[in-house]
Amino acid sequence: MKTSTFRIVAVLTEIAESARRAASVGAADHAVVVADSPSGYPCRHCLSFAKPGERVILFPYAAIPAGHPYSETGPIFVHAEPCERYSATHEYPDDLRRGRAFRAYNATYDMIDAEVSNGSEPEAIVEKLLQNPETAFVHARSVTHGCYTFAIEHV
Repeated sequence: MKTSTFRIVAVLTEIAESARRAASVGAADHAVVVADSPSGYPCRHCLSFAKPGERVILFPYAAIPAGHPYSETGPIFVHAEPCERYSATHEYPDDLRRGRAFRAYNATYDMIDAEVSNGSEPEAIVEKLLQNPETAFVHARSVTHGCYTFAIEHV
């Protein structure tokens, strides 16, 4: 198996736990949703899809810090029940091979490139974007809804 030059970074456990706590006390911007399809509710903590019938928390997340032109807050899911944070950081998550757009950013959070994956080789797109010496990190996003999925960093 080829060694990747990148590392997959899932949402921190503290963020997932905070979302679960907020949902448990009825925070208006944290909704409990029941997954009704096998590929519509990707958990940003374990980087796998919720199975139909599983509960997820839908909440706002800012992947780029406030105060930058590409700052935005958008909806993401985490499992309502605790799950293990994605740990195979040098392997692209199998569940999320299809339907991803990749945005490359520089060190000042400006988007400098973007590309859509057809699902066959997202690793090649990630490697290509990271070859640009200005690329500080890459975000994987849903190609249909534009929602943040995970970050990718140089090793």
